[in-house]
Amino acid sequence: MQQEHSLETRGETFFLNLRFMLIVTVFVGNVIEPLIGQMSGLHSLFVWIFSFHMPLFVLVTGYFAKRSLTGAAGRKVLLQIGLQYLIFQSLYSALDVSLFHADNIHHSFFAPYLLLWFLASHLFWRLLMLGMARWSVWTKLAFAIAAGMAVGYLQLDGVWFSISRTFVYLPFFVIGYHFNFALFEKIYHKYVRIAAAAVSAVLLVTLGSVFQGIPLGWLYGNMTFMQVEALEWYAGAYRLAMYGLQFAASLAFLGWVPYRFSRMTDLGRRTLYVFLLHGFIVRLAVVSGIYTYISGAAGAVLVVLSAVVFTVLLAQPAVKRLLHPLVEPPVEWMSVLRQAALRRPL
Repeated sequence: MQQEHSLETRGETFFLNLRFMLIVTVFVGNVIEPLIGQMSGLHSLFVWIFSFHMPLFVLVTGYFAKRSLTGAAGRKVLLQIGLQYLIFQSLYSALDVSLFHADNIHHSFFAPYLLLWFLASHLFWRLLMLGMARWSVWTKLAFAIAAGMAVGYLQLDGVWFSISRTFVYLPFFVIGYHFNFALFEKIYHKYVRIAAAAVSAVLLVTLGSVFQGIPLGWLYGNMTFMQVEALEWYAGAYRLAMYGLQFAASLAFLGWVPYRFSRMTDLGRRTLYVFLLHGFIVRLAVVSGIYTYISGAAGAVLVVLSAVVFTVLLAQPAVKRLLHPLVEPPVEWMSVLRQAALRRPL
C-alpha cells in the first residue's frame, strides 16, 4: 500500500510539473502568435509549441480525470466545467464587443471563444469516457483515432461545439486516463530522458521550416479538412500523420520534465487560473498596439520572458484566493435546487 501511495505521489508530482511547463508554453504560444509572420525564430518556436502542448495538456487532463470521472465527484466536475464555460464565454464575448474586437469570432455559446474550446471539449471528453466505460483500452483508443480522422470530413466549421478539437484530441485524453506511470518511469530513465530532450531540441530547430508550406490549421486541430483545403478522399491519412508527429513531439518534450517536487510543482496546482485569465492579458496587449514596437531578437526575448513572468504571477496563491469564486465557482447550490425541485409536490 505504501509503495502504491508513493507511486501515486511521484506520478502526481511529475504531472503537476508537466502541467506548469505546458501552461508556460500555452501563454508563450498565444502571446507570440501576432509576431510569427515577422520573425522566423518565433515562427519556429510557435510551431514547436503547437506540435505538443495541446496533445500533452489533454493527456494531463485525462490523467487527473481518473480520480473524478464517476459518482458525485464526476457530476460536480461536469457542473463546474459548464458553469466556468458560461461565465468566461460571457466575459470574453462582452469584452470583445466592447474592447478587444478580435477577428473571425462567433459570439455564440455554441462556438467557444478562442481558448475556451478546452472547457467545452473537456466536458465532452468526460461524457465520451463515461459512454466508453465498458470498452477495453485499445478499443477506446482505436475509436478515438478513427473519430479524430472522421471528424475532419464534416462539411462545417470545426469551431462549432468545439467538435473538431473534441474528437481530434480524444486519443490523448484516452491515453492520459489510462496512463501507466510506473511503466513510464521505468522506461524514461536518465539517458532516455536526455535523448528525448535532444530530439525535442532538434524539432525546435527543424519544425519551423517543415511547416513553411503547411497550413497551421493542422496543428490547431480546430479545422476540418475542407477548411485547410485538403479535399482529397484520403485526407484522413494526413491527420494520421499529424498524430504521429504530435505523439513523437510529445514523447520528446517529456524528456524535459523533472520528477522531483519543487516550487514548480506547487504552481502546477493552479494552472487553471493561468489558462482562463491569460487570454485577457494577451488580448489587452494586442489592442494596446504594443506589438508595433516589438522587433528584433531583443524584442522577441522580452515577449517570451514577459509571458513566463505573467504565468508565474497568475499561478500565485493570492490570485486563487481573490478569484476562486469566479474561476472555480461553487456548484453545490445546483444540487440543493435539484433536491428542492424533486421534493416539490406535483
